[in-house]
Amino acid sequence: MIINPPEEWKPPTSTPTSTPTSSAQDLLQTDNPLIRNLVKIIGNSQCSIKDMLKGVGLKDRKNFLEYHLVPAISGGYVRLLYPDKPRHPRQKYLLTTKGQMLFQELTKQ
Repeated sequence: MIINPPEEWKPPTSTPTSTPTSSAQDLLQTDNPLIRNLVKIIGNSQCSIKDMLKGVGLKDRKNFLEYHLVPAISGGYVRLLYPDKPRHPRQKYLLTTKGQMLFQELTKQ
């Protein structure tokens, strides 16, 4: 005895032809101007928090971390030099591959 599955279990007869709405270039871009500015400041070097604070023109470390650095790290633009030891005395920050590609795009403009 063969039981046919319900209609909703059957695969669609035609596959929808959809094109991706975002290109690889769009994945590099960010609408956060603070991240773009931080990427420009770090550039091709390694920066300490003190260097980045000076580059951004801020004195308050807490606000800098909350609005600049943490979003840049979570967005995949910036990484730690010593990722296993976030409180390393010589901790520096540098751009990821994604951050370097964004930096190149920003310096073209």
